Formats: sequence, C-alpha cells, structure tokens
Amino acid sequence: MNTLETQIEELLYTKAADFEIAKVLKKDIKSYFDTLEETFVNSGGKDFLVKHTKKIDSILKIVYKVATRDMFGDYLPMKNSIPLGLVALGSYGREQLCVHSDIDLMLVYKDIPAYNVKGIIEKILYILWDTGLKLGHRVHTIDELYDVSKTDITIKTALIESRMIEGSIFIWTETQNAISQIRHDHIKEFIQLKLEERELQHRRFPLTMEPNLKDGSGGFRDANLVFWIGKILYNVDNIKNLPDSVVDEKEYRTFRIALEFLFRVRSALHLTAGKKEDKLRLELIPDIAHFLGYKEGKKGQMKCAKKVTESLKIIRLYSTIWLNILTQDYITDNPEKNYLYPKKGKQNFNGLIQQLTAHAKKPFYAHPTFIQKLISSEKPERPDGALYQTIKSIFHQPESHSILKVLSYARLLGYTIPPIKKVIDLPQFDGYHQFAVDMHSIRCMYHLEHIEDPFIKKLFDALNDEEKVMLKIVTFLHDAGKGRERDHHAVGTSLFKVFAEKLHLDPAHIAIGETLILYHTLMSKVAQREDIYNEKTIIHFASHFQTKKLLDLIYILTYADMNGVGKDIYNSFNAKLIRTLYEQSIEILDNKSMLDEAAKRLKKEQTLKRNAAFKLFTPIQQKKVLQIPSDLLFLRYSPQKIVSITQKAFQTEDYTFKISNINYLTIEVTRRKPFNISYLLGKLSTLGVVHMDICKLFDDLKYFKIDFSTKVNAEEIPRIKEILHDSFDETKKSTLTLPDIEEDELQIDCEHSKTYAVMYLNCKDQKGLLAYIIHIFDEMGIDIATAKIHTLKSRVRDMFLIEKNGKFCHNVDTIIDKLTGNR
Repeated sequence: MNTLETQIEELLYTKAADFEIAKVLKKDIKSYFDTLEETFVNSGGKDFLVKHTKKIDSILKIVYKVATRDMFGDYLPMKNSIPLGLVALGSYGREQLCVHSDIDLMLVYKDIPAYNVKGIIEKILYILWDTGLKLGHRVHTIDELYDVSKTDITIKTALIESRMIEGSIFIWTETQNAISQIRHDHIKEFIQLKLEERELQHRRFPLTMEPNLKDGSGGFRDANLVFWIGKILYNVDNIKNLPDSVVDEKEYRTFRIALEFLFRVRSALHLTAGKKEDKLRLELIPDIAHFLGYKEGKKGQMKCAKKVTESLKIIRLYSTIWLNILTQDYITDNPEKNYLYPKKGKQNFNGLIQQLTAHAKKPFYAHPTFIQKLISSEKPERPDGALYQTIKSIFHQPESHSILKVLSYARLLGYTIPPIKKVIDLPQFDGYHQFAVDMHSIRCMYHLEHIEDPFIKKLFDALNDEEKVMLKIVTFLHDAGKGRERDHHAVGTSLFKVFAEKLHLDPAHIAIGETLILYHTLMSKVAQREDIYNEKTIIHFASHFQTKKLLDLIYILTYADMNGVGKDIYNSFNAKLIRTLYEQSIEILDNKSMLDEAAKRLKKEQTLKRNAAFKLFTPIQQKKVLQIPSDLLFLRYSPQKIVSITQKAFQTEDYTFKISNINYLTIEVTRRKPFNISYLLGKLSTLGVVHMDICKLFDDLKYFKIDFSTKVNAEEIPRIKEILHDSFDETKKSTLTLPDIEEDELQIDCEHSKTYAVMYLNCKDQKGLLAYIIHIFDEMGIDIATAKIHTLKSRVRDMFLIEKNGKFCHNVDTIIDKLTGNR
C-alpha cells in the first residue's frame, strides 16, 4: 500500500494540479482524524498531543515540498538557500496541540526578488486551506518581528515559544536572534501585563464544576505563564529546566502528574465535543469519563470530575508559588490586597494557623511565601488537642472564610478540618450547585460573614459569640456528609457532633447545630415548593424549630447556603418567600399544643420512613402517605398500622371495610364515595360507641375506625355487613333521636387555627348521640377532618376538628340550636 509521501511523489511527477494534491492530503487528514479516538486510548496525555503535533508537522512539510517543487521545477535549490521558514506558534509551538485547536503557523522570510518567496508562501497557504485544516497564520519578514512583537502582548508571547517546522536553517537562526531581542525587551512590562491578564482570567473563569481548562483558574494558561516567564528570564524550553531555587523537584512531579491528566481531559473533551471546546460542560462528562477509562455510571463520572478539580487546584497552587519566585524582582505586591507574610524563622503548622487567625480581623490574602511555608511546615500526623484549640479560634474571627480559603489553596483544608476531607473537590451533579462541595462551603462562610440583607444581619448580630461560632461551623460543615450512601443530612449531623466535641463546644449548642444540619435544606424547600399560606405547612415546618432562636438560626443558615450556591440563586423573589415562611412560623410558636403534635407526627414520619413495608411503596405513594393531612393517623397508630391502612387505601376503588369482633366490635372503613356514617351509627345505636377516629387520607379517601362497647354474637356479623353496604346507599335513611345536650356542654372555637375550627362535647353518653351529630354535619355540608370520640364513666368527651370551609363558623348558632333542640 502506498504511503502518503509516495502518492504525493507520483502526483508531483505527473505535474498534478494543486487541488488534486490537496484532495489527497484532505483524505489522509480525514482518515487520521477518524482514528484519533483509538490513538488517544493508547497514548498518554502529552504523548498524544506530541503525536498529533508531529502529524500536523508532516502535513506542513509535504505542503512546503509541493510548493517549492512546483515553483522551482527541476531547478529546486537546497532548502537552506530558500529564504523561508515555517514556524509553529502557541500550543502548536509547545508541542501541545489539541485535536481541534487552531494550528498557529508563522511563515517568516526574507524578501529576495529572485526567489519569489511571496509566491511560494501564497501557494503553501492555498494548498493548506484546500486541505481543510483549521489554520491561523501570520506572515512576516525577519526585520518585522521585533516591531510586530511590540504591538500586542499576545503576539510577543506566541513568538517566544516558537518552534521550527521546515525551511531554511539560516532563516531560523536569524529568527531566533530576533526572538532573543524580543525576549529581553521590556521584561518588567511583559511580566506585569501577563500577571494582570491571569488575574482577569481567574475572575472571568472561576473554578466551578464546569471549569475552563484553558483560561480558568488552574488551567493551562497558569502552567504556560510559568513557562513564558521562565523562557523570558532563563531561556528554558520547559518548566522542569528552571533552577532548583524556583522549582522543587518533588513539587514539579506532583504538578506534572496533574498537568498530564488535564492534557488527557482536554483531548477527550475535544474528541467528545467534536470541536474546539475549553469548558468542561457537565453533559459531556459521561463520555469524557468513558474516554479516560473510568467505570460506567455516576460513580465513575464523579471520580473523573473530582480528579479534574483536584488537578486544577494543584496547577493553580504551584504556578502561584513559582510565579512569585520568578517575578519577585520585577513586581511590587499590591497593598490593597492586605497580604499576610510569614514571620521570619521556623514556625510549625499551629503557629502559622495562629498567625492566620490574628490577621483575620479584616479581609486578606495569604502571600505565596506564606502558602509555601504552610505547605512545608512541621505538623502532627493528625490534629492534636493544641491544634484543635487553634482551629476553634478560626471560627471566632470576623473573616473566617479567608482563613479557610488559604487552607483550601494550600490543599490543607481536609487536614485542618477533618470532617470536610471526603468532600474536598466532590462534584454536585444536582442541576443546582455550581461548585464542588468544599468550595461551596467556603462561599457559604463568606456570605454568612458578609450578610447584605439588613433584617438577617440584625438577627446574626443579636447572637452571642459562642452561638456565632457554632453557626459558622454548621455553615461550613452542612454538606460534609455528601458523597456517602446514607442521606447526607444525617451523616453531616454525626460529623458535626464529633468535630464540635473536639472543639469543646457547649453541649446545648452542639444539639442546636445537629438540628440545623439535619434540616438545613428544609426552609428553602418549603418556601419554594409548598403552600406557605397553608397552616398545616407552617406547623409542620415550625415543629422542627420550636423556638425563635432556632428559627433565627435556620433563617440565617438558609440565606448563607443559598447565596453560596451561585449568583442570583438567592434573589428578591425567593427571599420574600423565605421571609414570609419565617414570619408565619414565628406567629405559630405560641401554639405549643399544635407544635407538640406536629413534632410527634414528625418523629413518627421518621420511623415510618425506615419501615421495610413502607419502603416497598413507590416514591409517589410514599409522598402521598407522608402528606396525609390528618395528624391523628400518625399520633395514634404504629408505623405498621399506618402502612396497613394506606396499603388498603391504595387498593380501594369505592369503599372497603373490615370487621373485628374479638374483645369488642371494631369496624374499619376506607371510602372514596359518600359514606352515610350517621345511618350506620343509627342502626347500631344499641351497641354504644366508645371510640371513633376519622382521618383524611389522600385522593379523596377517608379512613374511619369505630370501636363499640361490646362484642356481638357471631350470627350478627352478616347483618352488620349488610348495614355497612347500605351505608353507601344514599337512598337509605334511619330514624334519629334528638340527644339531650345542654348548651354549656358544647364548646366551639373558630380561632383554633387558620385552617381548622374545633368543637368539644362533654355530656352524658346516650343512644344515637354520635349518629345525630354526624347527621347534622352531613346535612349542613360540614367536613370533619378528625374526630376523637371517647367515652368514660357514662360520659362522652368528644373532639371534632372541622375544616374551615365557610359552613361551620358562619353557622355556629344554628349548629348549637340543632344540637341542643333550642333549649
């Protein structure tokens, strides 16, 4: 099979047209790109880029050969005699050309008329364009290079990393001389401009979960800048060759491993996107993880994304340290940044942390020399008692977040705050968070310490110092439980407790902190997803935070958490919702009995969630059960019974019932269609009701449980079943007797709550009493949400919780008249 070179030689021999040659080259390039995925799998990071660079070099060399042969024919002079050179610039010059990156080419020449170099250049470019290569080119004479370099710092940067591809060695030697002059020109200005450019790029492209691998924080630009300035000052060909006083061998090894990984990620990104792409978009991560050999599924993708963030942080760290050493004689530190410098002499890690805390009265930056000393400082294998005492003082400072940011930059955050260790660099693929867990946590701390909402700021300022310390630790650790199999709220609570105990926090504050972490997402969820004007919603929420202090703390935490997610997540719209939820909850605090009931229900819900049978329900069914409006169901029944009742309800079309007759008669009814309970009770009035529960379920279903005073004969059961069936027949009626109720035996409270009114009945037990009351309510369209029927020593003590639908409270006098017979 003919090689590409052989095919080109045959075309040259037959004097084929340029477009025919370009067509062959284009076909070869396409074939090459089609096999790149296979090549990538079998190559390392930089190795793949070098292979790709060499392939492009070979194409350019062929095109140079075609152009010069065509122009000179049989009189082709020696290569060195033709005053033209093909020079690679940018990533192409560094032999780091990525798959779909622009091929930056410079054609440098001397304008000698006899050679018609401009004609050769024109022919080279036309052929290259016809091949379809993505070309970015410059054409200059050697004499122009110095002046061109002064017009734009980007051009100057490209020139100092240039590499010879093909052409005259004499032209290349003169080009190198010009570049040497350029390299020594205005060094201080070059360094200053490049550092300013880096700072701007870091602000534009922060280290999010969708990082910019080229221009963002810790990206290739950071590594390249070390090389560019190293090239300017020492004329080295790579970072490794910089003096030992600048680059430590051990540091370089860690740096190089991270850079090698990022080379592979960027290549995989280009291959996956099918175009030049520098932003690691979340939707591309599954394919990128596959390219990089990670296991299929979310775990593999998480590991991949975590490794990317870790590698970017390593590049950012060491490039910062090396750039400081390289530029210290040229750049003066910005006084506005309030830099923290290390003290002279040897300091251990504890001493450096103490220096950090002493400096954190206002915002500051740790100077690279401090970070370098922090990394190399002597430290115990794990934090000891003395260090924990210092760690606690971090959270006493007004600018705690600045300290945590320094520790994160130095990659010592997990060592200093052990509970955060497992979530360092952990991505959050939830469509909501924009940063890895540890970075989100630091941002939350910043917003806690820089509250812009005046009302929330006032709440925070009202806390005492120890409460503020506890809240800061809670804010920082609220997501520390992520990345585990168990729910991160529960895991985070345990991690916080252990850490807080090591810091010797007050046990009462630890208990508060546990509650805050366990329910740290509740306020934002309820405010944004539920009806915050529904009293049941408010009571359920407030039952988690039954004091004003707890409500204040969860409000402040929610503010910090949402602001830490990203820009505009906490906005005027949801701020109003959360404020309303807070104020509604403050109002409900006075109703202790309702809060206690809600708290008991909440405890039962937590137990229910762990029930094996409950877990067999679908997620939608589970949600319906947990949203049952009747608290009575949760207060009176065991998780097993609740599951049994709701299982039956899910299977009920119209109605079902169950009769038990062991020690006494019990009837359970689950119904969707109208149920004439007054008819049933009227027919069974001789038995006497000692207890009855009415519970609203879901999907228009209600559950009734009626306990009678006695057991019935077995032969009566069929008749009771018949009565039950007849109770769903709207044509059936029963004769009811007016009970003997005095007006002072009725107590009605229409201000019981915003949603419910309540009626208490304390009178003598009598035949048909309950049937008559329910008949009156049914007749008037009054809906009983919950009924508690209790008989003791021939007296009833009944409670009816009634929905405020406009038919009860507006007719109180009528109801009293009907129940008392106008006595």
